[in-house]
Amino acid sequence: MSSSVLYDLPGPRARVRNRLLGALTLVVVAGIIGFVVWRFIDTGQFSATKWNVFTYTAIWVRFGEATLATLAAFAAAAVGALVLGFVLAIGRLSDHAWVRIPVGWIVEILRAVPVLVFMLLLYYGLPVIGIRLSPYWAVVIALIAYNGSVLSEVIRAGVESLPRGQSEAGYALGLRKSNVMRLILLPQAIRAMLPVIIAQLVVTLKDTALGFIITYPELLYFARQLGSNGEYGSPLIPAAMIASVIYVAMCLALSYAAHRVEIGLRRSPSAARVAGAEPPGQTGTDTELIVAQRGAGKNDPGSAA
Repeated sequence: MSSSVLYDLPGPRARVRNRLLGALTLVVVAGIIGFVVWRFIDTGQFSATKWNVFTYTAIWVRFGEATLATLAAFAAAAVGALVLGFVLAIGRLSDHAWVRIPVGWIVEILRAVPVLVFMLLLYYGLPVIGIRLSPYWAVVIALIAYNGSVLSEVIRAGVESLPRGQSEAGYALGLRKSNVMRLILLPQAIRAMLPVIIAQLVVTLKDTALGFIITYPELLYFARQLGSNGEYGSPLIPAAMIASVIYVAMCLALSYAAHRVEIGLRRSPSAARVAGAEPPGQTGTDTELIVAQRGAGKNDPGSAA
């Protein structure tokens, strides 16, 4: 029986069974979608009364303003999360325990608290001690705190996944740890972890929708406000559909931009060679090779001449 490296290839019966399961899954999914669409039609969600409100220009202007509010919160949160992620990652990689341990606790606490709880604490909790934040800043700070802690672990994992010879070669050249981190380790880690970083930024974009709970006028807040308006026939489902399409479009645009950035990084001259590759015949780290060469030079009788 043929087999691949990781698993046995399915035989004739297994292939037939997989095809039947795939076809059955498609039928079930199509049935569920059909049932939902039928219920929408049966309850009048696609009637002209529900959709007439979207013929007004003012409604689309409000959708545009809500989309811009979503993007404004996302842009500030994305930049802040990246900055905080780098700071926390560098702190967790510190050689000093008095820096590494407290930063590690901060990261674990920020990752453990849900984003919505952060927003509620910032918007409703801080006024108790005399500090008031606008809904915008409550959303932004909460997103920065949570996503920054997650990104710090992503960046730290990227740095620690690099071959040890990368940092040792930098130290052998006389570089300090800050320069080794800035010039050698972080660029390679970012390039390797870019897909994960972008995926977390997409999560950040979607989490801005939680701002409607603290009355931040983002996209979901306006869709809910419009959908509960009895004057327009309470078009909740149509408004949610349009908001969903806008969210999907923004996420796809962000993913496409990240894809283009990733392609550009791969084509850059600095990425032409694999970071972890060792020269042919080298079986140890760069530092070990240098020490071995120096020892050979001292033991060579001809070197004393």
